[in-house]
Amino acid sequence: MEKETIALHAGYDKKEGYGSMSVPIAQTTAYAFRDSEHAANLFALKELGPIYTRLNNPTTDVLEQRFAQLEGGAAALCTSSGQSAIFYAIVNVALAGDNIIISDKLYGGAVTLLTHTIKRFGIEARIFKSDDASNLDELIDDKTKAIFFESLSNPQIAIADIEKIVDIAKNRGVLTICDNTVATAALFNPISKGVDVVVHSTSKYTSGAGTVIGGIIVERDNLAAFFKENPSRYPDFVNPDPSYHGLVYVNVPLPNFTLRARLSLARDIGAVQSPHNSWLLIQSLETLSLRLDKHSSNALEVAQFLENHSKVNKVSYPGLKSNAYYDKAQKYFKDGKSSGLISFEVDTYEEARRVIDSTKLFSVVVNIGDSKSLITHPASTTHSQMNEEELLAAGINPVTIRLSIGLENTLDLIKDLNQALN
Repeated sequence: MEKETIALHAGYDKKEGYGSMSVPIAQTTAYAFRDSEHAANLFALKELGPIYTRLNNPTTDVLEQRFAQLEGGAAALCTSSGQSAIFYAIVNVALAGDNIIISDKLYGGAVTLLTHTIKRFGIEARIFKSDDASNLDELIDDKTKAIFFESLSNPQIAIADIEKIVDIAKNRGVLTICDNTVATAALFNPISKGVDVVVHSTSKYTSGAGTVIGGIIVERDNLAAFFKENPSRYPDFVNPDPSYHGLVYVNVPLPNFTLRARLSLARDIGAVQSPHNSWLLIQSLETLSLRLDKHSSNALEVAQFLENHSKVNKVSYPGLKSNAYYDKAQKYFKDGKSSGLISFEVDTYEEARRVIDSTKLFSVVVNIGDSKSLITHPASTTHSQMNEEELLAAGINPVTIRLSIGLENTLDLIKDLNQALN
């Protein structure tokens, strides 16, 4: 099926139950088993089915199946937020004493998580240049467990050299994890370019209305073979798990990465998504492709306006032919569409704050992907935990303004920005 059809039908059989056209909300903590044998079989993975909503849930299962198909993956695991999706994806493979390699262009919350919080777990983060991956290979050693990057970064609006990253990772036997939140599954599928694991903050474009906090992890098909080829790097997948009856994940005929994250991390940490939020995201997913077309076309029009404005010094949007990432956008993204994020620079920090405070239609909000247009100052909000040197290295400075372009008429958006700039 094509993506638009997958988003409407995958993972749910309306002929089951009462034939509800809308996926029902299984708003429950636990489930009644047929008998004690049935319960034991579920816990032993001899049968598959709902056990406890911290582990699985029928409504969430529909969303996981649907999203996995949209990303071209084998399976998915919903989490309570995008941050928890990143955390689970990393600690699913990395232990104290290991290291991960992360992009130099990441969302500020991911930077804090991966360079500060995870450091407390004894996991080191090393930073590589995602534009060309020129220093990636030299950073890898026998303790490297994952390479993490964003397909379309926030707020630099940069596109990673995905194919080169994947080539290096495969040559060295290292797992790749791509955050596809900004590009979305509607415009790009990292797995189609050889990426192993994809994560999203579904709070953003997947939700589309700013109503849900959620995250998701999607794995490619046959990661078991990858783990078997690299047993010393990924022992937790090839050796018995003492916390789950000595289970050896690569011997289970189910997708390994999300299975281990579910049975180990979701089970023990509990950062899982509520059934109601899963239901809301199922509704939003149905219009994802339509919305991303509109977000992208609106953003291109606004970027073209900003590029020609005398008060704007620089515009970052890959849909512009003048942009350094234009060729990558044409290569990777559906019809070259580049989602709805724009960043631009003015003369001074004071001018940036004045422009933001002068808008009337744009809301000063740090979320992205909303149906309503948003504006923010990354250096003092989403990336405020970074020092000046780190900000500049990440391509952010005090004169940068970030826009999340919504679904309004662009005539109104341009009029609002024009009056704010002047």
